[in-house]
Amino acid sequence: MTVLQIASLLIVLAGIFGAINYLFLRLPSAIGILVVALVASIFVMAIDAIWPDIGIRGAIRTEVAALEFSETLLGWMLGLLLFAGALHVKVEELRAQAWTVVLMATIGVGLSTAVAGFGFYWLTGVPLLVALVWGALISPTDPVAVLGVLREANLRKSLETQIAGESLFNDGVGYVVFLLLVGLAFTGGENSAETGLAPALKLFAQEAFGGALLGAVLGWLTFQLMKRIDDYPLEVLLSLGLAFGGYELAVSLHVSGPIMAVVAGLFIGHVGMKHGMSAETREYLDKFWELVDEILNAILFLMIGFEVFAVNLGYDAVVTGIICIGLSLLARTAAVVVPLGVLRPFRKYGTDVAPIMVWGGIKGGISVALALSLPDNEWKPLILTTTYIVVVFSIIVQGLTIAPLARRLNREPDLL
Repeated sequence: MTVLQIASLLIVLAGIFGAINYLFLRLPSAIGILVVALVASIFVMAIDAIWPDIGIRGAIRTEVAALEFSETLLGWMLGLLLFAGALHVKVEELRAQAWTVVLMATIGVGLSTAVAGFGFYWLTGVPLLVALVWGALISPTDPVAVLGVLREANLRKSLETQIAGESLFNDGVGYVVFLLLVGLAFTGGENSAETGLAPALKLFAQEAFGGALLGAVLGWLTFQLMKRIDDYPLEVLLSLGLAFGGYELAVSLHVSGPIMAVVAGLFIGHVGMKHGMSAETREYLDKFWELVDEILNAILFLMIGFEVFAVNLGYDAVVTGIICIGLSLLARTAAVVVPLGVLRPFRKYGTDVAPIMVWGGIKGGISVALALSLPDNEWKPLILTTTYIVVVFSIIVQGLTIAPLARRLNREPDLL
C-alpha cells in the first residue's frame, strides 16, 4: 500500500470506530477508538487461530509493520501533538507550578527510570543497561493521553497545570534520557570516550537546552511575523509551519524536537495570542489546533490498537507484562512522591495531589514508539510486549478511572 492509501485507511477506520464508540460504548473518544481497534484485532487473531490456512494475521501484521508506527509518531505526529498541547497551557499558571513541574520532569524521570530499570533487571534478567532503557521508555507520561483525560477529570486549575506541564516536559526529557541509554546499551559500549559521563551530560545539555533555545527563537520569529499580519488563514498556516518545520529543524540540528515543540507552543500560546493576533485569529487558531489534536489523537489510538499484531503474546511475555504494570506504577509513585517531599517544606500540597498525579501519569503511544525504534536484538520482543501491555492498561484502566478518582479526591482548595 502507498502512504496515501495507508493514511486514507487510517482516517476511514478512525471515523468508523469512533462512530461505533459514540453509538454503543460512549467512552471518551480516543480511548473508545483504542478499545474498538483492540477488540477488532483480537477478533481477527481468534479467526486466524481457528482457521490458520486463511493467513489473515500474517497479512495484517505486514500492513501494520508498513505503518511504521515509531517513525510516524516520532517523526511527524509528536511535534504537532506537543505543540497543540502546549498552546493551551497558560504560562502564568505554569509559572506558579514551575518548581513542581521542573523537579518531576527531571528528578522524577531519573527516579522512575532507575526504579523501573532495576526492577525490570531483577524480574527478567536482561542486562542492566538494557533494563534501564526499558525504564527510560516507560517513564514519561504521554501528554497526548494525559491532556485528553484532563478534559474529562475537571480538576482544579493548579493540579491540572501540574499534571499537564509535567507531561509536556517529562516527555522531552525522557526521550533524551532514552537516547542516551540506547547509545550506552546498544552502540559503542566498549568505547569509553563515547559513552562516559561527560559525553552523556554534554549530549543531554545539547538536546534539552538546545531544543528549548530553538523553540524560543523560532517562536519569537513567528510571533514577529504574526504581529505584522492580520489574516487568520495565513497566521494559522504560520503556526503549522512552526510546528512542522521547527520539529524537523530540531532533528536535523540534533537537538530535542519534543522540547522545541513545547517551548514554541508555550510562546505562541502566551506571547503570540496576547500581543500578535486579533480576537478573530485567536479563535480560529485555537479551534484549528484543537481539531488537529482531536484528529491525530484518534489516529494515534487507532494505531496503538492495531500494534497488538506486532507484539509477542506468548504466555511468559504476557505474564511478565502484567507484573510490569505494578512495576511501572511503583516507578511512577517514586517520580511523584520524592519531588513533592522535597518541595513540601516550601509550599503546601493538597492530600489528593500525590494519588491523582500517580494514577493520572498515563503512558501512551510514545512508549510504544520508543520500544519499536530499538535496534533489533534478542530482548526487543520482550521489551515491546511488556511496554504494550503497560500502555494498554494505562490508557484504558487508568484513563477511564482517573476522572472518578479525581472527583472523589479533588476536594482541596486551590493551593498555590
